[in-house]
Amino acid sequence: MALALTSLTLSHFRSHKVARLAVDARPVAIYGPNGAGKTNILEAVSLMSPGRGLRRASAEDMTRRPEALGWKLAGVLQSLDQVHEVETWSESGAARQVRIDGKGAAQTALGRIARVLWLIPAMDRLWIEGAEGRRRFLDRMTLSFMPDHAQVSLEFDKAMRERNRLLKDMVRDPHWYAALEMRMAETGTAIHANRLAALAELERAQAGAQTAFPTATLDLLPGELGMPAEASAYRDALADGRGRDLTAGRTLIGPHRADLFGTYAAKDVPAKDCSTGEQKALLVSLILANARALAADFGAPPLLLLDEVAAHLDADRRAALYDEICALGAQAWMTGTGPELFEHLGDRAQYLHVSETDGVSEVEAA
Repeated sequence: MALALTSLTLSHFRSHKVARLAVDARPVAIYGPNGAGKTNILEAVSLMSPGRGLRRASAEDMTRRPEALGWKLAGVLQSLDQVHEVETWSESGAARQVRIDGKGAAQTALGRIARVLWLIPAMDRLWIEGAEGRRRFLDRMTLSFMPDHAQVSLEFDKAMRERNRLLKDMVRDPHWYAALEMRMAETGTAIHANRLAALAELERAQAGAQTAFPTATLDLLPGELGMPAEASAYRDALADGRGRDLTAGRTLIGPHRADLFGTYAAKDVPAKDCSTGEQKALLVSLILANARALAADFGAPPLLLLDEVAAHLDADRRAALYDEICALGAQAWMTGTGPELFEHLGDRAQYLHVSETDGVSEVEAA
């Protein structure tokens, strides 16, 4: 069983006017100078999953300039024992649309036929910056196990925005809050339970792994005011906290206040206090653990998108990473400035060279 993107066409996407890629299930090594459009290919692959992709960009920002005609991606996805034709596009900056096997579909449907994980340079500061980025990282991992996590999160966010609007308007009538708080309680406790379940999967995957990368112990911190595990208790907490929330003008208890705390297990050192290299190694370790867990849970390892990861690892760690990816059987899309960064892969991978001429990216098999 495999999960692989075997064909990808980019039309007016970022720096790519037209690009047609045909690959097999082996890892894909993409090399070329900075600014040539390598990461744009990874971003296109990331849009085979729900959400805004690895850059979290708007649909309008993804369109090629100066034409600004909109963009389209078309791919052939081998998912376990099925093959799907996937199209996603945006016209004139509108929200992106999805079609699977010729039929219109919600973005969440992508999460049922594909699993996509990524590690990009912007995540290198994950452990030392704000909690929002760590929540997003955890939710991406959670989504990989539970595709419905995205919909639950959207429903919670919508209900909380409506409640926050009431708080800012200083509405005190409890009747306005009851239905919103019930919806927040049901979805908020589901989010919390999903996150804990994902962390348990990662813990099991790390415990049984033979890996060259350090194990990370992960803890979900519920926020200063805690997070009730039961919907009824969370609903009561929201009702009891209205006075406090009215003063603050926002909701102060819930899964949106959680944080992810990581520890370098072998050294018992918080991830935020580790060296830059150790922090990167911990992130790689978690992505690999997530992939191993998905291989068992989904039936195939996920698509892995590793942007410039080779540049931040020494030769031994780089070789170890490639060996683990190949042993896992994952189709990993990796970028680097030169082919020498992927030398250890040899013929276990396929190679794409990306160049840029007059603002247009060109891709060719190497």
